[in-house]
Amino acid sequence: MSDPRLAVVILAAGQGTRMRSSTPKLLHPLAGAPIVAHVLATARALEAEHIVAVVRHERDRLVEVIGAELPEAVIVDQDEIPGTGRAVEQAVAALPDDFDGDVLVLNGDVPLLNAGTLAKLLARHREKAAASTLLTAILADPTGYGRVVRSEDGAVDRIVEQKDANETELAVQEINAGVYLFGINGLRDHLADLTTENAQGEKYLTDMIHALRAAGSEVSALHVNEPWIVEGINDRAQLSAAAARLNALIVRGWQLAGVTIQDPATTWIDLTVKLAPDVTILPGTQLKGATVVSTGAIIGPDTTLTDCEIGEDAVVKRTDGTLAIIAEGATVGPFAYLRPGTALGPHGKIGTFVETKNAIIGAGSKVPHLSYIGDTEVGQASNIGAGTITANYDGVNKHRTTVGSYARTGSHNVFVAPVTIGDGAYTGAGSVVRKDVPSGALALSVAPQRNIEGWVAANRPGSDAAAAAATESEAGE
Repeated sequence: MSDPRLAVVILAAGQGTRMRSSTPKLLHPLAGAPIVAHVLATARALEAEHIVAVVRHERDRLVEVIGAELPEAVIVDQDEIPGTGRAVEQAVAALPDDFDGDVLVLNGDVPLLNAGTLAKLLARHREKAAASTLLTAILADPTGYGRVVRSEDGAVDRIVEQKDANETELAVQEINAGVYLFGINGLRDHLADLTTENAQGEKYLTDMIHALRAAGSEVSALHVNEPWIVEGINDRAQLSAAAARLNALIVRGWQLAGVTIQDPATTWIDLTVKLAPDVTILPGTQLKGATVVSTGAIIGPDTTLTDCEIGEDAVVKRTDGTLAIIAEGATVGPFAYLRPGTALGPHGKIGTFVETKNAIIGAGSKVPHLSYIGDTEVGQASNIGAGTITANYDGVNKHRTTVGSYARTGSHNVFVAPVTIGDGAYTGAGSVVRKDVPSGALALSVAPQRNIEGWVAANRPGSDAAAAAATESEAGE
């Protein structure tokens, strides 16, 4: 059930110039999702009756993501008047006239703030019947943050931005986290009175705190003991730090759920990944997207899987895989490359230096090493010889190769698609197979070997090879 007295406003209008990127700051990926998607997920978890996102820079790209992640969100375009105060003013105007609850203001670039912390904020706000309640934190180095200035009795008096602070205010270590709860009536009474008379020429939302205090209203605060929860992302260094922090939480969560992760420092797991108990993750592994790993599987070391399904007791080591399905008991790697459309059957094998693409490899079948298998279907219990290539592209179109069950193909084969090798068929080493091979047949494409005696002596006189050949010849006489 939603909270009919709660509205959430997400500020997503900033330009994010410090990222120095053609990608909008809020769309940079973090644990497999855009930064703003984490904030949207938190807003959803609060079950607010209304959610409003304020956008401006790169608005179409942001709106596309917001719409996909949280379709019920109302989009508001910030106008030419700069500042968070103006953004919230426009968001409040988008709420129903009869809304009479609390407005939670979140920043789109603070992705690690969780719903549990915000629930405590909401409880404090309502317990105190405050006009506003804000999150604060103590930082050893508060540079860049607005300072929370308190009165002699310890109550929150005002927030002073870094550029507007005097020496005494700059010495304050309690910072404003940029997360606020406001009673809607206080916002409606005072937002329009905010001015741009400050160092940055913006309408500061922080000025609402002083306005409410001046009007005799209660302003409360909730202190966050772990400042990283409210840290924003403004540049790529901060993005990297947030990613490491979030990944550590994800890894620990899976460890507590029964997953063995040998080296958390080199293991990266997206939020969308699903792992079963008794999975083992070895060092240097990245699991991305919608990857699912079943009980007993061993992944790694040095493996990257994106949107893959790994069956029970499968082993995947030193492999790069995308959109691949590995069935139970199968083995992959080392040094395998699984491209989209690969499906390996139960107890099958894709071995060393093998690349697959759009390849269905049946139960118990093996592609042990040094092969390219593309646009191919292999039946069950077949063995593909080392160095096999499926020549699936004629320069215009892709064609399929079919290998039946219980087939044995020789080393260094080339299957020129479209071609079919029947059940139980064999192919000789070095064969180039251009025609279908009937079931149970042996396909050969070999020419008689021809030896030209004395060729080295005649064509490479004085070489080491000629000398060695002469020595061998004399020894044999």
